[in-house]
This record gives sequence, structure tokens and C-alpha cells, in this order.
Amino acid sequence: MPLSAQQRKTVLASFLGWTLDAFDFFLLTFLLTDIANEFQVGLPAVSQALFLTLATRFIGALIFGRLADRFGRKPILMLNIVSYSVIGALAAFAPNLTMFLILRAIFGVAMGGEWGLASSLVMESIPPSARGKVSGLLQAGYPTGYLLAAVVYGLFYGQNIAGHVVGWRTMFLLSILPAFMVLFIRSHVPESPAFVEAREQARPDLGETLRRHWSVALYAVVLMMFFNLFSHGTQDLYPTFLKKQHGFDAETVSWITIVANLGAIAGGLLFGSLSERIGRVNAITIACLIALPSLPLWAYSSTPAMLAVGAFMMQISVQGAWGVIPAHLNELSPGAVRATLPGFIYQAGNLAASYSGPYQASLAEASGSSYGYALALFAGVVAICIIVFIYFSPERRGQVMTVIE
Repeated sequence: MPLSAQQRKTVLASFLGWTLDAFDFFLLTFLLTDIANEFQVGLPAVSQALFLTLATRFIGALIFGRLADRFGRKPILMLNIVSYSVIGALAAFAPNLTMFLILRAIFGVAMGGEWGLASSLVMESIPPSARGKVSGLLQAGYPTGYLLAAVVYGLFYGQNIAGHVVGWRTMFLLSILPAFMVLFIRSHVPESPAFVEAREQARPDLGETLRRHWSVALYAVVLMMFFNLFSHGTQDLYPTFLKKQHGFDAETVSWITIVANLGAIAGGLLFGSLSERIGRVNAITIACLIALPSLPLWAYSSTPAMLAVGAFMMQISVQGAWGVIPAHLNELSPGAVRATLPGFIYQAGNLAASYSGPYQASLAEASGSSYGYALALFAGVVAICIIVFIYFSPERRGQVMTVIE
């Protein structure tokens, strides 16, 4: 069934919201070494910003999700986008590392709300038969944001523009740009039909819903821990690996990262669509299997071209598996808390996986700056964990979504 004009605008707004959210987050991954140099600290100290951003996202998922379950998906999504845009830009003015880390922790709260709001708004607004394809498209917003960050970094970082050399502080000022998307959402995106239909009806609260569905919620949190280890363990320190272990310049790091994210976008779209035919569990399993033969090229190649090929294949796997998740988590979630629970589960898994960046950095430094070893160890082990764990997941492809359940 083709999407209506309003449904397409809803998908576009949610895709862009997640894209620009990811853009704000991934700017940091290109700037870790420069921030460490300015504040005269080691790389593991600055990488705590990655940990803090990931660790606080579950708070935002809970706060913004509960607001959206009460007041609607659309207005709270607008509030959330403005919040993460403004807070992300404020990092440009941090006078020291401590304040920078505090701002990134607060940014994590704002960032944590977006995914759950956008995915519930979309999945409640489209036909069930379109969920797989749209799920892949929505999740492709994440690598698209990473790709956009790579392009901006490659084009502008270190350039002399109007007598000013673009440094890391200027890069963070770009985080304010997503706030302008609120104008589009306000004018063109309707509220979730499921939420509008149930607006006047009594619904169970979060505590009651979790008591009834605790086993699925607990399972999903552990699953999302593995998924977040898979994504952040293969993405967050990869630019640092390219710069520090291989000594590549900003332009080379940028284009390798762009190639990787083209693979991520292709994987999300491919496996999201495939999951509509073969099921969510089977699609995730096949995607994760691709990671294992990709490891040698991705982590141990020596030339930019071969590293790019390995990165392309690895991100087909990682974001291919992730492309199924927006549909899968929303189908597993009870409708009364659909704006809260999928996002909270996702970000609670993020919390459990949040120390992966500092741990990988410390592991790499302890092994003689072998970032390739730290990255490969994470990716291989976690891919196997997901393949085993996803086997036990409920399969609810195509179920009707309502808010009263």
C-alpha cells in the first residue's frame, strides 16, 4: 500500500530528526584528539564524553517518552529537537574539560528522547505492510547523520573561512541547525492517528504495563545492550583509529567514513525491507553474520582503499541489523506506552553499553595503540552474541498497532 502525502511527510520529519540527532553526536567522534590537545589531557579522558552522552540517553527517553504518551508525539518531538540542538551548540563555549563533559551529559538526555518519539509517531501512522521498509529508512537516518558529520568535517575542519580557521568549537556551533526543522514539523506533520483515537480513553500507566510485560521488556533491554555495543563499538572510535593508528589526514578519514556510512544506509534499507518478507529475527541474524568475514579487512588492512571496503561491509552488517529495530521494538511494545517503552528500552541498552568507548580506548592504549585489535575484538564477540540472543526474540511482524492495549 503506497503512503499518503501526510504519511510521507511524517516519515521524512522522523528520518531528518534522527539524522540530525546523529550528526550532532558524531561530530564529537571526529574531534576527540583536538579537544584532548586543547584541554591538555589524554584521549581516554575526553572519550568519557562518549560514555556520558550514551549513559544519560535513557533519562531523556523516559522523560520525553512519558510526555509524548500524555500530550502527543508531535509537540514533544518538536520540544526534543530544539533541546538537543541548543544544548549541542553550547559545547562550543565550554571553558574546560569538566564543563564540556557536563554539557555532553545533558546533551545525552536530550538526544535520548528523539528515537522513541520519532519511531512511535511513524509506526503508528503507516500501514503494517510498510513497516519493514520504513523501519530501515528511519534507522538509516543514523548513518546518514554520521555521513553528514564526515562530509562537514572533511570540507570545513581546519579551513580558513573569512579569516577564521575552523576548529572544534566552530564545528559544535553547527549543532543549532536541526532546531529549524521544527518549523516543518509544526506546519506539515500530523499527530499519530493512534494517539488521536485514544486521546480520551483511559490507559494503563507505565508501572502497570511493565508488570504485565516485564519479561519482554527485560529481554529487549539486554538485546539493545548488544545492539549498542555493536554500533558504538564499530563507529565511535573508528575515526580515531584511522587518525592515530594509521596517521591519515582529515580528508582521508572523512572519505573512508563516508564510504562506511554509505554501506550503513544500504544495509539498513536492504534488511529493513527484507524483514517484511523473511521476518525480523531472520533478517537480523543474516545481517550479523556478514560482520564476521568483514573483520580482517575492516580492522587490519593497511591501505585506505581496503579499509574503506572493510568499513563498507562492516556497516552493511551493523546498520542492516539495526534497520529492523524500529519496527521490531514498536511491535513488541504495548500501545499505551509506545512513545516511552521502545525508546527507553533502546536507551537502557545504551546505558549498559555506554562504557564501550573509554574501554576500547584504554584497551587499545594498553596494547600499544592497537585500536584495530580493540575494535575487532568488540565487533566479533558482539555479532556472535546477537546471533545467539535474537533467536529467543518474539516475532510480531505485521500486528495492528493501537494505543489501548
